[in-house]
Amino acid sequence: MEEFSAGLQVDKQEVLLFLALREAARMRLFAQCPWLEQDLFNAVAQYAAGIHIDMGRIEEAASQIDPTNPEAMQEVLGEGLFTPERTPMQDAALRRIETTLALVEGWVDDVVSQAAEHLESLPALRETLNRRRATGGPAEHTFAALVGLELRPRRLRDAAALWAHLRETSGMTGRDEVWAHPDVQPTEEDLDDPQGFQARQEERAAESARIDEELQKLLDGGYDGPSSSGGPGGSGGPGGSDDSGDDPKSSD
Repeated sequence: MEEFSAGLQVDKQEVLLFLALREAARMRLFAQCPWLEQDLFNAVAQYAAGIHIDMGRIEEAASQIDPTNPEAMQEVLGEGLFTPERTPMQDAALRRIETTLALVEGWVDDVVSQAAEHLESLPALRETLNRRRATGGPAEHTFAALVGLELRPRRLRDAAALWAHLRETSGMTGRDEVWAHPDVQPTEEDLDDPQGFQARQEERAAESARIDEELQKLLDGGYDGPSSSGGPGGSGGPGGSDDSGDDPKSSD
């Protein structure tokens, strides 16, 4: 808290309240969405499963290093020798992590902006937080170095804009209902176009309902082949059952 407020002409109690609200909002979100923590863990595990170190490349580079030349060794290490190449699956996992974390932080921003609206120093505190995000802290730098994940401030702003739009159009309850299930979570496309999120959600819901209806027909036996009458597999058609008593079998 002391580091965060350094240089700010803000009462320490307001700084404490602002940071406490952010932690309380984040804790509330994870407590109300039991799937969220596991979803992030699964995305990290998906990324980790694809890590592969090219030992041949390392051995080749090591054979060319002059132990008496520290600068040459530093150059080799600086070329990303130990950084594995990412697979398409890992790229997808990283995008998923980035989007989810942006949604979490954006939601926290929107909640705190409402809860702390009476604080005179709120604009200054939010601006300080945004500057810290832009430069990143030790945790962000370590995460970026280890797995190549960078939380871009642009995405965080997009997520905050999305949650603010949902609050304004659907109220706080409608905004928070989006966390009900991972299948209805906003996507990268939704962060690009927050205004169109609800329309896309309706389209996705309609498509999901159509698939569920077709599946239910299969389970209920309402679908019996390409044609319900006269076609292959239909009753009374070629290859179908016949109660007339004639033997449909051929002589062989």
